[in-house]
Parts: sequence; C-alpha cells; structure tokens
Amino acid sequence: MNKTLRNNPVASHLLLIVFSLLMLYPVIWWIGASLKTTAEMSSPSIWPSTPMWENYTEGWKFSPEFTFGRFFGNTLIMEFWNVIGGVLTSAIVAYGFARLNFKFRGALFSILLLTMMLPGQVTIVPQYILYNKLQLMDSYIPLILPHFFGGGAFFIFLLVQFIRGLPRELDEAAKIDGASVYGIFYRIVLPLIKPALVTVAIFTFIWSWDDFFAQVLYLNSVGNFTVSLALRMYVDQFEIQWGKLLAMSLLSVLPSVVLFFFAQKHFVEGIATTGLKG
Repeated sequence: MNKTLRNNPVASHLLLIVFSLLMLYPVIWWIGASLKTTAEMSSPSIWPSTPMWENYTEGWKFSPEFTFGRFFGNTLIMEFWNVIGGVLTSAIVAYGFARLNFKFRGALFSILLLTMMLPGQVTIVPQYILYNKLQLMDSYIPLILPHFFGGGAFFIFLLVQFIRGLPRELDEAAKIDGASVYGIFYRIVLPLIKPALVTVAIFTFIWSWDDFFAQVLYLNSVGNFTVSLALRMYVDQFEIQWGKLLAMSLLSVLPSVVLFFFAQKHFVEGIATTGLKG
C-alpha cells in the first residue's frame, strides 16, 4: 500500500485530505456550535440555520464591569512572565548540569529526575499553606514564581539533553579566547539551543494557559480572573450559556494556535534534535 501511494500522488493527497477532514471535524463542529442558540445545540446539523453572531459580541461584553478583554490581558501578562522565567531559569540550570563540574552533580540530577515522577497533587497543600502565610493569595505571584526556580524538571532535562549534544570544542575555543563561564553560556550555548528554548516557551505557555486548577486555587477576585476562570462563569447551577461559552472558548485557543503556527519550525526542530542527542 505504501508503494502504491508513493507512485500515485493523487491517491496519497486524497487520503491526506480525508484524514485531515476527520481531524478537523471537531473544530468545524465547534465553530458551528458557537453560532447556535441553546435550543439548536442538540441539532445534528453542523451549521446553524441562523448564525448567532451575538454569541461573540455578548460573550465579549461579559458583564457591566468587565469585558472578556480584561481576562485575556490578565492571562497574557501572567503568561509573559511565566515564559520569561521558565525559559531563562531552565536554561541556566540545564547549562550547569550539562557543562559544569561540581560536587554531587550526578546525585542532584538524579533527584531532579525523580521529581518528574512525583504527582503534582502531593505538593498542592504545602504550596497553598506557604502562599497563604506569605499573604500572596488572590495574586499572580503563586502562578508565576515557580517558573523562576528552574521552570520545571521536564524542561531542565530536555535542555540538558540538547546541550550535551553540542561539541565541547566550542567551549574550549571560547575559553582560549578569554570567555568566562557566563560568556560561554550567553554567547555560545544560548544561540545554539534556540530550537529547544522555543520548545520550552511553547510548552510553558500552553500548560500554564490551560492550568485551570492552580488558577482557581489562588485567584478569588473577578477582576483578577484569567480566561479559564472567566469561561467557568458561563456555567451556573441553573443554566449553561452554551453559545457564549463556546464562542469565548474558541477565542481562548487562538493565542496558543498563533504561537505554535509562527514557532512550529523551531518547535519541531527542538523536539526532533533533543530526541536524537544524548
């Protein structure tokens, strides 16, 4: 079958189109459902009889006090610092493990890898108590601060593998030219691990954007709500405003899609090369 498809580009393209439509069907249904009334949600048709564009305008207005733009702004500000902290600190820690020789390096790296097996639920209560005692509740600090302490074990491990694949001769040549440890990191290593850094940035953005649990745990005021928490406001004990909910949820995925679209080249390169280097 593979040989037949290679020799017949028309058949291979048709097969790809069919599979693409199957993959895109939920998105197409999502777009159509966002334009339906609540009564039409149970209809088998994908597209509504009369598109309700008001779902977008009214959903964006949200309430007399806040528009949905406020929640997008809150989330983007939080994401900006999360990405900066995650990329910067994970690169620094990974460089230390990959290139520097210090006491207990192997043991510390093993402990770091063990934390990847630790369920996140184990640390929820201690973290909550800590931030509560520091009077940091209802702020973005509990959501941002962890990203400035290594960015996460997975990202450190990913960057360590990438840096270990770089020739050490580059470091030696830089040392001969008088570069310090910090100069080697800034001028040699950082430019070469750009694809991996883009991968870390994308994962950090998407994972923290979708992290509903942490946001609902630490944020209480509506004015500080993120997109995820604002979407939940369309669901109450009496009614679910399906049209507005689907319309705003569709808009909420656009930043992640746009980010991946513009950075997909580096993202794919980062994942591929990291998997090949050891």
